[in-house]
Amino acid sequence: MQQPSRTVTSNQPGTHPALTRKVARHLKQTWQRPLAAHSQRAFAGCAEKAASWPGPVILDAGCGTGASSLQLAMDNPQALVLGVDKSAARLGRGVVDARPENLLLLRADLVDFWRLAQAAGWQLARHCVFYPNPWPKPGHLGRRWHAHPVFPTLLALGGELELRTNWETYAREWQQALTLHGRAAALDSLDAGRSVTVVSPFERKYLASGQRCWRVRACAPPADAGGC
Repeated sequence: MQQPSRTVTSNQPGTHPALTRKVARHLKQTWQRPLAAHSQRAFAGCAEKAASWPGPVILDAGCGTGASSLQLAMDNPQALVLGVDKSAARLGRGVVDARPENLLLLRADLVDFWRLAQAAGWQLARHCVFYPNPWPKPGHLGRRWHAHPVFPTLLALGGELELRTNWETYAREWQQALTLHGRAAALDSLDAGRSVTVVSPFERKYLASGQRCWRVRACAPPADAGGC
């Protein structure tokens, strides 16, 4: 029998009290960490195709095995879907055969990839963050994407943004951080009792265990100011 998936546990009650201060600081600073060579190679390998693609570009950030990227590619045949993950092992367990023409899976550090994409002037149609990055200890706030120095870069890539997670606090912090950046964001819950489209193996695992998942969505700017 499959064991129930673990819930996220934390001694942090509610959203982190330092989140607003940290987001504000990152808004005033540009992060300058050196770029990894393998990330630069991965970006160079997809940049030409992305530049010449006649339709929209969708980024599946932290795509794991690429299962969600494949689903996005099949659901959006006119779009070029880029699935990026830092783990070669995870990507190696994913989509191998019958990969559609509009799907590319790349091994790169997301922090580097986002910065390279911004430097190249990319504007995405859709930006998906479907996989966990909770870091639930209060002292690890700065490792969560919405409180990380790279978050302004992530948002600069534009596009409809969607996050999914099984930790409500994480979702609410994303919503708060987006609001601080001037991006209106809607938060809703997903659970096994509702008819939902499962987009990743993680989400499938959580819902099968009876957990509730959370979704944060922000329209592409400047449309988010008036609703999608």
